[in-house]
Amino acid sequence: MPGDLDQKVAIITGGASGIGRATALAMVEAGAKVVIADINEEGARRTATQIGEAAMAFQMDVSAEDDWTAVTEETIRHFGRLDIVGNIAGIGRGGTIEDVTLDDWNAMIAVNLTGVMLGCKHGIKAIHKSGGAGAIINMSSIGGLIGVSDIAAYCGSKGGVTTLTKSVALHCAEQGYPIRCMSVHPTYVDSEMLDPVAEMAGVSRAELVSGMAPLVPMKRVATPQDVANTIVFLASDKAAMISGSAIAVDGAQLAGPPPAHFS
Repeated sequence: MPGDLDQKVAIITGGASGIGRATALAMVEAGAKVVIADINEEGARRTATQIGEAAMAFQMDVSAEDDWTAVTEETIRHFGRLDIVGNIAGIGRGGTIEDVTLDDWNAMIAVNLTGVMLGCKHGIKAIHKSGGAGAIINMSSIGGLIGVSDIAAYCGSKGGVTTLTKSVALHCAEQGYPIRCMSVHPTYVDSEMLDPVAEMAGVSRAELVSGMAPLVPMKRVATPQDVANTIVFLASDKAAMISGSAIAVDGAQLAGPPPAHFS
């Protein structure tokens, strides 16, 4: 809501598109200033330009530690502080455990897990330097809570995010840092990440989304805005006692199996 993030500064990775872009826009609406960090420099600049003076674009590879050092330093130089890190950047590639290639495994571990680890490591240092209070929100997936046979490596990378988040939350609490850390676990999301999946299936994204919707008890897939709204809440002081938690944005998909009894 407007005002929930007044005076706060956030780094949002993956901010050029999808959930990252929606999160950046939602945070600015809530009063924050944001750094749009993405390997896609052109896309990051488009998002920053749309926002205006409350945003800055930064090209980075989330799996490169030097880039994390640079983006946190530039954020503090430009906006004066850092309060929030949204580790949103991610990639997805399919394959069962027998089919997955080592290249795909390494790519997903690098972006989805190493990138999050580095965001936590350098985010804590920069938030602490800025005054010590803040929040780190890590993007996982329902695939980080359950296994899915045909995206084995993706589940492995996202499962790592789930338990890494808990370790980070405990560390901050034990050190007396007023820094919270949470993971967010969406169901299918109607974003650009579905485009290559739709292309492989030989259908449009709209057709793919239509086929996925019945698999969610609420009968629709999530939108980037659904997830962004959750992230903004977790980043705000309204979530002051939430840390280490895995927050599902899944339309009840993980609540239980489909009905087995018929009247």
